[in-house]
Amino acid sequence: MDLVDRYLQAIKFWLPKAQKEDIVAELSVDIHSHIEEQEAKLGRKLNESEVGAMLKSRGRPVLVAQRYLPQEFLVGPTLFPVYRFVLKIVTACYLVPWILVWLGFMIYSPAFRAAHTGATWIETLGIFWGRFWVVALITLGAVTVIFAVLERIQAKSGFLEKWDPLKLPAVRDPNQIPRSESILELAICVVFGTWWISAMRSPVVLDQPGVQIILAPAWTYFFWGYLLLMLAAIAASGVNLFRPYWTRQRAGIRLLTNGIGSVMFCALCRSEILAKISLTDVSPARTLEITNAINLWMSRAFPFVVGLGLVILAFDIRRIIRVKTDNYRLPKNMAAGGLPTSAAG
Repeated sequence: MDLVDRYLQAIKFWLPKAQKEDIVAELSVDIHSHIEEQEAKLGRKLNESEVGAMLKSRGRPVLVAQRYLPQEFLVGPTLFPVYRFVLKIVTACYLVPWILVWLGFMIYSPAFRAAHTGATWIETLGIFWGRFWVVALITLGAVTVIFAVLERIQAKSGFLEKWDPLKLPAVRDPNQIPRSESILELAICVVFGTWWISAMRSPVVLDQPGVQIILAPAWTYFFWGYLLLMLAAIAASGVNLFRPYWTRQRAGIRLLTNGIGSVMFCALCRSEILAKISLTDVSPARTLEITNAINLWMSRAFPFVVGLGLVILAFDIRRIIRVKTDNYRLPKNMAAGGLPTSAAG
């Protein structure tokens, strides 16, 4: 049939040269068999319109040919989930901090602001947007190139197919607290707490020949506040060491202590805590200038400290929600704060 021949010819144009004849012959047999079946059902020959409708249902020639072409991917379906995950990490750990640092310099550095500010806010936004996209394209482009190379290597070597199911990690309970983590927290708190009591109790934090640093009287409140928080952290780590599961009560206590610590640190940034610096061979006017500068930069860090505190509190709230949601998975004595029998040893 002329219409079928024209259809096969259109498909043939898109096929790889070495396989054209074989694929077209296969398609020709399939199409003619389908036409014969329809004619046998109807008891007559199909007219051109009916043949055209049948060919249309098979698809446009270029799409039919595509089914026989080798599939080409810059990053194929095997590595694409990993590629997407890495892009998220790069965005969160590099591009977002880049934006925050750029904004920080724009707010706090007059020289940087003068060099990167246009005549209008639209021009300033254009300068930022242009620089951001250069950084983003270079960063994300480098990741894409790396994964494109890995895709070619994996296609030839099949290294992703060489794995042993017996070496898969054990199923992790998100509510379980690793004992190594509790031991590390306990050691850090004990060491830091010992240093804190011995070195930071007095407002005179440094008194050496040639240099003296004195904090404001308000330091006493911060000292005792953080000491109480460290003692609470030591107690919590000790409990977690022997009862290594998060419960709503302990997750709530962690949220409370982290919240108090964040509020205290924010207050510390705004309290002008540095009272005096004395340096040999440095004039009092100069040391006063240094003291004021340190207090000023601590005050300017306040928005970033607030942001960091909110991130920490968000993780703590998420932990409470997760514990509440998954609590049904724990043994009854564990939900109440105890240890399951198997973990008691």
